Amino acid sequence: MIDKLIEQIQKLQNPTVVGLDPRLSMIPEHIKEKAFEEHGKTLAGAAAAFLAFNQEIIDATYDLIPAVKPQVAMYEMYGAAGMQAFIDTVAYAKKKGLIVIGDVKRNDIASTAQAYSDGHLGEVEIEGELIEPFGEDFITVNPYLGTESIEPYFEHMKNRDKGLFVLVKTSNAGSGEIQDLPMGSEGHPLYETVGQLIDKWGAAFRGSYGFSDIGAVVGATHPEQGARLRQLLPHVFFLVPGYGAQGGTAEDLAGCFNREGIGAIVNSSRGIIAAYQNKKYSHQFKPDEFAQASRQAVLDMKADLNRVL
Repeated sequence: MIDKLIEQIQKLQNPTVVGLDPRLSMIPEHIKEKAFEEHGKTLAGAAAAFLAFNQEIIDATYDLIPAVKPQVAMYEMYGAAGMQAFIDTVAYAKKKGLIVIGDVKRNDIASTAQAYSDGHLGEVEIEGELIEPFGEDFITVNPYLGTESIEPYFEHMKNRDKGLFVLVKTSNAGSGEIQDLPMGSEGHPLYETVGQLIDKWGAAFRGSYGFSDIGAVVGATHPEQGARLRQLLPHVFFLVPGYGAQGGTAEDLAGCFNREGIGAIVNSSRGIIAAYQNKKYSHQFKPDEFAQASRQAVLDMKADLNRVL
C-alpha cells in the first residue's frame, strides 16, 4: 500500500492529505438547513450534514490530492448515525480513487487488536459471509501496548495490501510529557525507541521504494525531532500532522522528507475544509463556495510544500 501512496504523491506532485474532521461550526448554513429539514436537529441530521459537506470537498479536490484522512472521533460523537457518515465518507473517497487513512488511533491487547484489525483493515465473518465494515487503506494506531498489539494487523497488511501509521512524536504541545522521556543509559527519548520498533516491525513490509507499510506519525510542530527521526528511520514513511492551523510551517516539516523529496505525507484539516471561513479566502469565496475555497487551499498548500522540497 505504501508504494501506491508514493506513486500517487509523485503523479500529482503533491504530498498533501486532506483531514476530513468536520464540526458543525464549519458546515455552511445551506447544508445544515437541508439536512435538518430532512432529519430534524438530531444526530442523524448532523451526520447527513457532515457527509454532504465531505462529498463536496472530495469532489472539489480529489484530482489534486493522493489521500484523505477522516478523524473518527468527529463522527463517533454523533453515535451510530455519525459512524455511518464515517463509513460513507470512506466509501465515497475510495470511489473517487483516493487512498483513505482512517485516523482511529486504536489499540489494545492482542485479542482486541485483532478485532480492530478485522474491522478497520479486514473483513468480519458472519455465518460464512465475509463483510468489510470500514474499508480504510491505512489506519493510525497507538503502540504503547507493545509488539503483541501490532502483530494482529500484519495479516491484513500482507493479504489485503493495507498499512499502518504508528504514533511516534505527535503534534500536540504536551506530547513531550511522555514521548520525550529519556530511556536507557544514553538517555535517548522514548519516541526514538518507538521509532526503532517501527523500523523493526516494518522490515518485512518494505516496498519497491524502500519504505515500509508501517509508517510513523511525526508532527510538523517538532521540526528538530522530525529531522532526527528521518535520519534514524530511512525506511519509515511519515504521516505529518500539525501544518497550518496547529502552527507547523513548510520549513518546519521539510526535514521529514529525504534528499529525493519523498518520505512523508502532510495533513491539513481545518486549514482546508474550513478555508472559506479563513480571512485569506473569505473575501473571494462565499459560504456556498466552500468547496472551491478548499480547492484553492489545497493548491496553495501544494505550492508551499513544493517550495521547500
